[in-house]
Amino acid sequence: MLSMIGYAVGLGNVWRFPYLAYKHGGGAFLIPYTIMLAVAGLPLFFMESSFGQFCSQGPINVWKAVPILQGVGITMMLVSIFVAIYYNVIIAYSIYYLFASFQYPLPWSVKDCSSTAYNITTASLNVTSENQTCQNEFSAGQSPSEKYWDEVALQRTSSMNETGPVVWHLALCLLLAWILVGGALFKGIKSSGKVVYFTATFPYIVLFILLVRGATLEGAKDGIEFYIGSKSNLTKLADAEVWKDAATQIFFSLSVAWGGLMALSSYNKFYNNCYQDSIIVCVTNCGTSVFAGFAIFSILGHMAHVYQRPVSEVADAGFALAFIAYPDALSKLPISPLWSILFFLMLITLGLDSQFAGIEVIATCLQDAYPKVLKSKRGIVTTAVCIVLFLLGLPCVTGAGIYWVNLIDTFCAGWILLVAGLLEVLGLSILYGGNRFIKDIEMMIGTKSALFWLWWRACWFFITPVVLSIILVWSLYTFTSPTYGSVAYPDWGISLGWCISAFCLIWIPIVAVWKVYKASGGPWQRIKAACSPTEDWGPYLECHRGERYGTSGATDKVYIPT
Repeated sequence: MLSMIGYAVGLGNVWRFPYLAYKHGGGAFLIPYTIMLAVAGLPLFFMESSFGQFCSQGPINVWKAVPILQGVGITMMLVSIFVAIYYNVIIAYSIYYLFASFQYPLPWSVKDCSSTAYNITTASLNVTSENQTCQNEFSAGQSPSEKYWDEVALQRTSSMNETGPVVWHLALCLLLAWILVGGALFKGIKSSGKVVYFTATFPYIVLFILLVRGATLEGAKDGIEFYIGSKSNLTKLADAEVWKDAATQIFFSLSVAWGGLMALSSYNKFYNNCYQDSIIVCVTNCGTSVFAGFAIFSILGHMAHVYQRPVSEVADAGFALAFIAYPDALSKLPISPLWSILFFLMLITLGLDSQFAGIEVIATCLQDAYPKVLKSKRGIVTTAVCIVLFLLGLPCVTGAGIYWVNLIDTFCAGWILLVAGLLEVLGLSILYGGNRFIKDIEMMIGTKSALFWLWWRACWFFITPVVLSIILVWSLYTFTSPTYGSVAYPDWGISLGWCISAFCLIWIPIVAVWKVYKASGGPWQRIKAACSPTEDWGPYLECHRGERYGTSGATDKVYIPT
């Protein structure tokens, strides 16, 4: 349970959800977010966790149920690989800021600046001998924390065309992040299961401390008002991007359509109540997002008070919210290094347990593909995956690294998830058969009434596919090229982003054609065979197969580890 909560509750809740709420009109964003949870998040979460638990297989092998869609599993694994690359870079940023917090004053704070002089624009600074330091710390339109983020932490170049050298302090932090992940996963869920006792619970303690501290600051009320109060901008609900981001955030936050839920639930006992687990994890996850928003916006309200500006203008929304706005605000508090250390330690623990499951997807897929060779070599597989992904992540810690992180996030963690989720729900409800899938679930959690299944049937057969289809078409129609702040991406960068998306998705038609080609009979018989479960589909262990899946010849094709 802690692993599932740790996986679902990640950086997205603190680093991405407040950023999206900030971007899309504050509390108004909670409306599409809640709707998407009900019609897309919960139904897909329950479907995926049941799917993985039923057959005890990873995201590729589960598609023995509908072989023609096995490419969806490959897409999920590839998305997990790309996201794991940049997700650990964000953890590396947090590690760097954690180390930088062990000094007083904090390196991104401003010394000898009165509150009247402490404004964002250079023109408003009173340049006297006392606050000459303040003048030096500011560059055109930048606060000290922004300057520190761009010029010290990232050593950011002017555009993606200018790669620059590897930023060695970030590269070493990235190496440390991968060592932490590899060490925790070396023995699989046996070791990571112990680590999550700390990584899944510690963030809640810190969030509560930061919320209490933030609520006592002057101006915090204005921030909370902007978050959920009368200052929310409801006109944003007419924007397609708001609804698309709400659906994507549900996927990003609940980890739906990434394959991780299938990988983790495949380790559950066959008779585990996956329905109860799904409700608990989803409610906990979304509650954490809203809770974290209070902690974030109370601090932003205080910043707005200090800067004498509206809350909506106090910081640029984006990747840097947690690395500019929060460090800036924390530097103004008494005993500022303590709050900074707690905050970045929280970000690290939030990121790590989500990263654990992402690597679990990759390792599980590899072991499922080559069980006889790799099943007993878990440590070697995990180590090899971590080394390869560390090397692939090095471009993300160059001077142009933040552009790469933003690019991969835009083209991998967005509409591809909508495609995977749509094909998943259509494949199971139509090709495999929704009623058959419900009977499979009842083999695990017991028989339920028709009334119990009414909402889930409505979602799986109609509501969820329609909602995902509309948002997918809408988001593609309104797509605009990504930027990082005011920096536009070069044409080759945008093209590369589309190539990454195409590389993740191309396996769906390739595998579908291959499965039809390998089947026997006429064209219609081939398609029908490719859409039907394989002979060895069903519960992994013979003792769970029962009358519905029989035992004759079933275990001949399934590798059961000794």
